[in-house]
Amino acid sequence: MNGKRRRVGIMGGTFDPIHIGHLILGEKAYEQLELEKVLFMPSGNPPHKKDRQGRASDEERTDMVRLAIGNNPHFELSLVEMHEKGYTYTFHTLEMLRKEHPDTDYYFIIGADSLYTFHTWMEPQRICDACTLVVATRNHTSLAELDREIGRVREDFHARVIRLDTMNIDISSQMLREWIGDGKSIRYYLPDPVIQYIDDKQIYRTGKAE
Repeated sequence: MNGKRRRVGIMGGTFDPIHIGHLILGEKAYEQLELEKVLFMPSGNPPHKKDRQGRASDEERTDMVRLAIGNNPHFELSLVEMHEKGYTYTFHTLEMLRKEHPDTDYYFIIGADSLYTFHTWMEPQRICDACTLVVATRNHTSLAELDREIGRVREDFHARVIRLDTMNIDISSQMLREWIGDGKSIRYYLPDPVIQYIDDKQIYRTGKAE
């Protein structure tokens, strides 16, 4: 298209399970940043979450993402991190995508809590070199405090960072797993097809999630 660069968002995570918070952030990023699409990219073997006991399997998490985004034409499932060769790192995934799609600018969407620990990630400088970070408020983080942290990351890593203008969506997958284990209602917190899938497969019902 006459050299025009493509703009693609990435929503990474374990999605265990995917919930409306993930979907709302993806939709707001698509709208605010005028993205072509948003890739939902479940981690196959996340390095910071090695203990997966009592959780959904890779196949189940992938199925839930597929069900959740199926009716949105600008959401797309990406399985590039779903493999069995070892732990996945964001910098490697982004560099691989950039090499395969040199005409594309990537926007990596994270929550505010992830920004505060960003310096502990593997190769944070290489992540910043490969994408624009898009940060959403979470867990009642004040905007002033978040803006200060964005400034620090920009300065430390010469990073491109955008704050997403969206509501504070205080939902976590851990909370939902606990509710399911306790037999509480999760209606409206997850898309109906995902709730039905969890019921059919009896996921997270073997007791409280740790």
